[in-house]
Amino acid sequence: MIINKIINFPIKTLTNDNKENITTLTLNIPKHYESKINKSNYLLHRALQTQLTNERQGTSNTKTRAEVQGGGRKPWKQKGTGRARAGSNRSPLWRGGGVIFGPKIKKFSNKINRKEWRLSLRLLLLNKQKNITIINTIFLDFFKTKNIIQYILKLGIDPLQKLVIIIPNYDENLRRGTKNLKNVQLLKANCLNIKDILKAEHIFIDINSLKIIEETYNND
Repeated sequence: MIINKIINFPIKTLTNDNKENITTLTLNIPKHYESKINKSNYLLHRALQTQLTNERQGTSNTKTRAEVQGGGRKPWKQKGTGRARAGSNRSPLWRGGGVIFGPKIKKFSNKINRKEWRLSLRLLLLNKQKNITIINTIFLDFFKTKNIIQYILKLGIDPLQKLVIIIPNYDENLRRGTKNLKNVQLLKANCLNIKDILKAEHIFIDINSLKIIEETYNND
């Protein structure tokens, strides 16, 4: 059984209006997930592990003694020198030799069903609702970094805290204004991911992104 969880958010603006408009975000949550925290935690863990695994490049590579160039000649004769016997100067015991059991190129991949991925994002947004701020417009024409910092401060957020900004469409000017802020992450509404939202201490959502979120992640 699917139930609609309707979350009410006040809309924040730059002006100090006494009127506080309310907007809503509707998320479809299965009833058995709402009542059992362990189930939702398990699903979020699976989704996060899938994302982290798929982000791994797996390009680390070392050479064994067979792959290292050289070492074909025996360094010295077997007996009579007083030194330990050696058959190759590319032995793993030698400097410049091969590596024993070193990392090799490997493809890391994991899979999660699309319905589970969307549900995990809905559950995460539901759990993060206290950290979400809906704003009428994203920074207006404030494309300088210092102006964006002032805007964030005016909304009562510390710029040193991890902030995710969800926007309806890609904005090059906004990207330039936030690229020097290491704690600010831009996400398109239809390209959300578990890791960034989970780490975020505050989430700004453009009011125009709410409909995109509902249409993208409630389609199950």
